[in-house]
Amino acid sequence: QVQLLESGGGLVQPGGSLRLSCAASGRIFSVYSMGWYRQAPGKQREAVASITSNDRANYSESVKGRFTISRDKNTVYLQMNGLKPEDTAVYYCHYRGVKMFWGQGTQVTVSA
Repeated sequence: QVQLLESGGGLVQPGGSLRLSCAASGRIFSVYSMGWYRQAPGKQREAVASITSNDRANYSESVKGRFTISRDKNTVYLQMNGLKPEDTAVYYCHYRGVKMFWGQGTQVTVSA
């Protein structure tokens, strides 16, 4: 089992910044990926960004150039700059090793 502890969501004005954190603990494999999905009301969950255990990062087109994912051991960070109202969603951390695990989700609201 892998446990994921998320933090860092909140309310921010358009153009602002937030940083999300996700700490993984438990049975962590040496080769894995971690990252973030998000789900807005009435929409499907979508991938935002991910990073592998050898620090290879991937981003969705909608956040490329605005969001940066990084990793420090088993903690992953998502620095979100230039936030837009359409970034409003619940953000879920995930860990993918042999199995996939999810965090509880953290709300990000971008509104004036």
